[in-house]
Amino acid sequence: MEIREATTDDGSAIRSIALRSMEASYSLSPSTIESAIIQWYGVDNFVETLGDDDVLILVAEVDGEPVAFSESVLVEDRGDIHWLHVAAMHRGEGIGQELYEATRERLEAAGAEAIRGLVLSMNSGGNRFWQNRGLRKVGEGTVEIDGTAFVENIYVDEEDIELRPIVVDDRELYIDRGDSDRGSSGPFFTVYTDEERENRYSYYCGSCDSLVTSMDTMGRLSCEECGNQMKPTRWDAAYM
Repeated sequence: MEIREATTDDGSAIRSIALRSMEASYSLSPSTIESAIIQWYGVDNFVETLGDDDVLILVAEVDGEPVAFSESVLVEDRGDIHWLHVAAMHRGEGIGQELYEATRERLEAAGAEAIRGLVLSMNSGGNRFWQNRGLRKVGEGTVEIDGTAFVENIYVDEEDIELRPIVVDDRELYIDRGDSDRGSSGPFFTVYTDEERENRYSYYCGSCDSLVTSMDTMGRLSCEECGNQMKPTRWDAAYM
């Protein structure tokens, strides 16, 4: 098996692998899956994604035929693995494990000190995959697919995630350095009111070190101080 970085020529194969993999793993309607794949891996979007320096897409080939791929992104010093799809007919052959190891190695070489795996809670096989890799579930997010909200589980490979206390208007808040999203000029870190991470408060802009408590008119996170804007991921996440 060969694992390599994706090229524009892989678009059709990646769309096919993602479609069949999602059909086997998720209880989503065919129309929802198809519209999602067009949104993420349509021709123009796929080319744009490949051109993003922080995004890594690896393809696994067997006898010259693409059978799996991973999509991940580097956020500061953390690598987020958003997708790891293996064609249904090639599952159980250890391809997912090898692809995960290769993805992890590339992310660490690029500066990642921690790895996160993200998967919908409904995907029991995907959740077991991260657990079997030694990652532990640390939280949940709410994600929107084709207008419907779903729960996404978040797994990490580190035992202790740093919380940074800050004081705003005489109130102590906590910045979670292990939970962040990409912005146009810096990351957005999640802010909690408690050390147990039970009460989400807002976001903290890593570009200008200011608290962000509102979204722009399009419903996207935007820092009023420096103009840093949340970059869309494979899901349209709604946290606030």
